[in-house]
Amino acid sequence: MPSINVKTNAKLPKDKKEIIKRRLFDCISIIPGKSDNSLMVAVEDGVDMAFHRDAASRMAMVEVNLFGESTKDAYQRLTGAICMILSDEAGILSKNCFVKFEEVKYWGHNGFMI
Repeated sequence: MPSINVKTNAKLPKDKKEIIKRRLFDCISIIPGKSDNSLMVAVEDGVDMAFHRDAASRMAMVEVNLFGESTKDAYQRLTGAICMILSDEAGILSKNCFVKFEEVKYWGHNGFMI
């Protein structure tokens, strides 16, 4: 089960957040063995954040959690896709888009360990 959590200081209309979520669901298959069938996506806008003491520019911190492992190449391609989505839909420059990957060894769901 992967999850993608987006935090941005940009204020986004509901329709833009839905488009971002849909596009993130579409691109998770970049990671071999992952699909939108088990993906959870959260988009939190209007977050108080700053980078290099700059709070005025649009920016995002994205966390991608994966059960298991993948490759640096797959992470690179997914990073590019995520940054493009946030640029297209939220006006966030790629230089202000940060993506953190975490490979999770244990994942619980529905009261059980997967």
